Amino acid sequence: MKGTKKAIRFNLTPARVLVAGFAAIVLLGAFLLMLPISNAKGVPLPFLDALFTSTSATCVTGLVVVDTGTHFTVFGQVVIMLLIQIGGLGFMTMATLFALALKKKISLKERLILQEALNQGSMEGIVRLIRKVILFAVCIEGVAAVLFSVRWAFDLPLGKAIYFGIFHAVSLFNNAGFDLFGSVSGPFTSLTSYAGDPVINMVAMLLIILGGIGFIVLSDLVDYKRSRKLSLHSKIVLTMTGLLIVLGTIVIFIFEFTNTRTLGSLTGWEKFWASLFQSVSPRTAGANTIDIGAMRQASQFFMIILMFIGASPGSTGGGIKTTTFAILVGAVLAMIRGKEDIVIYRYRLAKDRIFKAVTLTLLSLFLVIIVSMILSTTEDHSFLMILFETTSAFGTVGLTMGLTTDLSDIGKVLLSLTMFAGRLGPLTLAYALGPKNERELYRHPEGKITIG
Repeated sequence: MKGTKKAIRFNLTPARVLVAGFAAIVLLGAFLLMLPISNAKGVPLPFLDALFTSTSATCVTGLVVVDTGTHFTVFGQVVIMLLIQIGGLGFMTMATLFALALKKKISLKERLILQEALNQGSMEGIVRLIRKVILFAVCIEGVAAVLFSVRWAFDLPLGKAIYFGIFHAVSLFNNAGFDLFGSVSGPFTSLTSYAGDPVINMVAMLLIILGGIGFIVLSDLVDYKRSRKLSLHSKIVLTMTGLLIVLGTIVIFIFEFTNTRTLGSLTGWEKFWASLFQSVSPRTAGANTIDIGAMRQASQFFMIILMFIGASPGSTGGGIKTTTFAILVGAVLAMIRGKEDIVIYRYRLAKDRIFKAVTLTLLSLFLVIIVSMILSTTEDHSFLMILFETTSAFGTVGLTMGLTTDLSDIGKVLLSLTMFAGRLGPLTLAYALGPKNERELYRHPEGKITIG
């Protein structure tokens, strides 16, 4: 009996604990959303729809099969908001919050799980980082909720404006695409009524960016006044984030400028705000201020690329991450220049970081391709729409061209699994499901193959 318990304890690696924890939260959320009290019509939500919604909220995606603002009661919406908060910060972060509040000691195993959850290289300062994560989240969401509430108080009753402010501050900071404006502007309209509103655009984009750059970078920025330096990680994240936002804004502005169904009907400044917002949002946020399905195919395909890259490590977002993309670009440039090392900001990157980046990218690419191929046989829609939806699910984005509401049962299950894999990360999932790696005591002789 003792041996069995020891074996079970031994097999519960940090990666497996994360997978099991997120799965448990998804199932609990699905159960709560199935209750008649969660449904505006007072009848139980079908299990697959509840599971899809719970997965989307816990994995901070935003893809929905029913409109959040009209289909769910306040109880159901609060359940979704709590799932977003737990999923965005990580269930281990929330558990640590309660442990710290009760003045309990954080064990070594719990620190290992936190290290895996926050994608950290070591356990050093992990509890201190958790405290900062919680502080940053509370402060940023609190300020944004106040700003949203004040702005929406001009359009909505005060109580509703405050409620909307809190919900959307949580949703956008955690890079989830859930919104409640279906009850105001019509189902599945997101923030399209505020395409040219500078206050809503600026606050929403700041929330998305701050949630997407990661808590490590936020900590570095807060400490910059004292330390006067940024880590290599923060420099890469900020550089790639800035470049992708600028590039995305230019591309969308050019391709959609004359499209009367998107930017064409807007004024000059409204065109700028809409282009900028649609450049920021695919970085795993999921909100939109123009109709994504009405955009030109070139813009939609470019957004697929942005969604695949996603946010940054240790953030509330998904995708392969900006640092991974930076390493891949660095590897290409190093190869073209005939260099052996990838050097970024005068630092040489370790080989294991490069191997991990390549592995993560290929696993992610295989996942998106396989799911897209299967959905192509189960869903009667164009391949671009299917690829867009699959990448949105993998990158935990939540943007849609309109496929999600028409998904078959098989499609709902597949995209739920894709969102789950995208939130945890393909590598974490592979570590959790795969056998324990044993260190090899020998090396094979080197072989040479022709490339290119």
